[in-house]
Amino acid sequence: MNQDDTIIECLESRGVTIDSIADIVLSLQLPYNPKLSKQSCVDSVLHVLGKREVQYVLYTGIALDELAEKKMLPQPLQAIMEADTPLYGVDETLALGIVNVYGMIGLTSFGYLDKKKIGIIRELNDHPSGIHVFLDDLVAGLAAAASARIAHRHQDELDNPPSQAESP
Repeated sequence: MNQDDTIIECLESRGVTIDSIADIVLSLQLPYNPKLSKQSCVDSVLHVLGKREVQYVLYTGIALDELAEKKMLPQPLQAIMEADTPLYGVDETLALGIVNVYGMIGLTSFGYLDKKKIGIIRELNDHPSGIHVFLDDLVAGLAAAASARIAHRHQDELDNPPSQAESP
């Protein structure tokens, strides 16, 4: 099993699928790129997940959530995690490590997702079972980065259309 498969299994063990993240990416980019396919969004999520620094951030945040569920963190951190204290902010800070891979568009998308809590992000944030203090923000960061990657690629295509001679 390679590193990419391991992080995907780790996410799935916490209830997060690549498809659920791709759905968020599609909702972010479809208004700007009407021909965008869900598969392109899946591919972009997988590309971002293939980055080692992204995997390390995800492993760290997921481990902290799991330790909090097992009540294995020292106080007052345990109480902060259980309450998902709004002023904690370390969860968003960690997610920015993913977002910053693709620049400012990723940052603005992350802010939007952090406020709107779309799709699986809302499910994690509301956490009917388990603690997802970090994971909801990490998924938002991952979706924002994958969305920004698509936005950059789409703009490159608009700026540099293939010439007639290159067209089939």
